[in-house]
Amino acid sequence: MTQRTTPRTSRRPRTLVATLLGAGLLVTGAATPAAAATPTVSCTSARTGLAAKLKKDITAALANRKGTVAVGLYDRSTNTTCTLRPSTAYDSASVVKVTVLAALLWDAQKHDRALTSREKTLATAMITKSDNASTSTLWRQLGLTKIKGFLTAAAMTRTTPGANGYWGLTQITVTDEQKLLRLLTARNAVLTDASRTYVRTLMGQVVASQRWGTPYGRPANVSWHVKNGWLSRATHGWRVHSVGTFKGGGHDYHITVLTHGNSTMNYGITTIQGVAKVIHRDLAAS
Repeated sequence: MTQRTTPRTSRRPRTLVATLLGAGLLVTGAATPAAAATPTVSCTSARTGLAAKLKKDITAALANRKGTVAVGLYDRSTNTTCTLRPSTAYDSASVVKVTVLAALLWDAQKHDRALTSREKTLATAMITKSDNASTSTLWRQLGLTKIKGFLTAAAMTRTTPGANGYWGLTQITVTDEQKLLRLLTARNAVLTDASRTYVRTLMGQVVASQRWGTPYGRPANVSWHVKNGWLSRATHGWRVHSVGTFKGGGHDYHITVLTHGNSTMNYGITTIQGVAKVIHRDLAAS
């Protein structure tokens, strides 16, 4: 594979992905887990007792899990925030596709135009099926200047786009993914209401085989919008990520879980879903 070929992240969860990236590919900007004391979950909340409960339960969910996990939770309804390794950088895999779509819409807004039918077709395949060819087409169309322009507008200062067309090696953090999810779930000056609705609509139509991750364990009365990513490389094993927004039961929240160092994709999924389950449960009970 040449340096200009975009890494592939499979449409189907159990398909081995991105092996063609090559073990020798150097990614700059990737964070190495610190050798110092293990980071701990930090939570705050306006609701009495909720922060302590979430801290305890997220910590317990991760107690026997291998790999490096970063977590972000924000519930607008109770002003609740939880973080774990918020600044640690991970290869994005396919979760960057939400950023690509947001950048496309942001650029279209600047030119006071709607997406073309071709762009809508590509965007739909990119988000609902995690189609890589569609992502590569939109990534090339936008170019790094527009993508970086959107990141600046969104204050996503810790996100570094992948070089040489490797969008799946974009460096992301919990902090910036949570910023993006906030933009999708509340009025702001970066994305119009129509743009925000469009992104969430596609995230709510993800194919059944890709609805794992952060939606796991949500109450039946809570709506969901999700985008997952998965990528295997020689270093740090499987990267498995999930970002999602949720609303219902008196709560309006979003969750980011980023992981690497997983032995298999399914191991990473299980780790993410263990965290998601306790978050949904604790918010529902609060």
